[in-house]
Amino acid sequence: MNNSRTVTLGDAVKESRPTAFSTLVKPAGSTCNLDCTYCYYLDKAFQYGGRQAVMSDDLLREYIRQYITANAVDEVTFCWHGGEPLLLGLDFFLKAMAYQREFSDGKRIVNTIQTNGTLIDERWCDFFRRNSFLVGISLDGPQDVHDGFRLDKQGRPTWERVMASVDLMRRFGVEFNTLSVVNSRCEGRGKEIYSFFKSIGSHFMQFLPAVEHVVDKPGWHRPVIVSPQTEGARLAPWSVSAEGYGRFLCDIFDDWVVADVGEYFVQMFDATLAQYCHAQPGVCSMCETCGDCLVVEHNGDVYNCDHFVYPEYLLGNILEKPLVEIYNDPKRFQFGVAKRSSLPPECMKCRFYFACRGECPKHRFDRTPSGESRNSLCLGLKAYFRHTQPYFEKMRDLLILKKAPAKVMPWARKKLSENG
Repeated sequence: MNNSRTVTLGDAVKESRPTAFSTLVKPAGSTCNLDCTYCYYLDKAFQYGGRQAVMSDDLLREYIRQYITANAVDEVTFCWHGGEPLLLGLDFFLKAMAYQREFSDGKRIVNTIQTNGTLIDERWCDFFRRNSFLVGISLDGPQDVHDGFRLDKQGRPTWERVMASVDLMRRFGVEFNTLSVVNSRCEGRGKEIYSFFKSIGSHFMQFLPAVEHVVDKPGWHRPVIVSPQTEGARLAPWSVSAEGYGRFLCDIFDDWVVADVGEYFVQMFDATLAQYCHAQPGVCSMCETCGDCLVVEHNGDVYNCDHFVYPEYLLGNILEKPLVEIYNDPKRFQFGVAKRSSLPPECMKCRFYFACRGECPKHRFDRTPSGESRNSLCLGLKAYFRHTQPYFEKMRDLLILKKAPAKVMPWARKKLSENG
């Protein structure tokens, strides 16, 4: 079944609201000082003739102007991404702050940045604190987990450098959260990894599954990450299994729900509770449709999604077509609606569809018995939703009574002890 042009009343209502969308801007493209084995973005350089250029000052100014102007809301959030955005240097971001002030027009401007954390020094910390940046640090967990795949261009481990940056940010009072790639090394170590992040002061955690496909490219030093539909593509060895991902989430949840609700925040748990409360989940993979977070590349090219930066998904370039027109393009809208309408009937009938929403389309390369595409993490996600259902229902009921979800903890401790 593929009804990619099916539009619901909810879609129509959403499109009729004042224009509001976010962007991941990649001013350095895929350029990075690391060579992480599982990085799906390093290979994007092939689309731009090899070595990528960086965003020019003129394009930076134009992007900021168009992005602020396009959003008909009072708050606009910039998410600086990569590659490694800190490679552009502090002066680049000082100019960006000046352009934001120039075009803010009374709107509140929020900045977030995702970094591998190896280049942060006291000057960066001072900049982040003065400009109220939320810093996302890419850190996979304890040293052996992190250094298993996150090496620099010389093949050296990076964990100690990242941890030094975490310590520096804590001393400077920089707000940060952690983004972790759940890969094959993480399987069976959920509790240990969660405990590690608590120990370093991460109160906001994201755990993103690594499920990628690769092909060998002659003359290239490593397998190239490609779309699963690419001829000869095979599952990458670092990919987490569906069962392993589900167990990872359940193990963390069991520790969190008895002691940490309201103090430590895990994106997946926040999003799941939001689904039970019929609120926006705050993470695109669990939304009914997608396409509200565009990617703006170093040269002004715009794509539907960070995971779909392939030529066939190019929406346009902001130097040739205004960003607001790109966002309002039917091609962008249809890409987002297809997240829902291309799901097989078994997904739509699943009792956990309201929570899962089919997860991310980039993971849909398993097949149903009738040959339709299905999310490869389905078994693990179902295990997680089954395991956590009574606890999220209890938290939902507490919220209905205008009580804090943290009040679930004594009840959860008793229930888990009864279940052994």
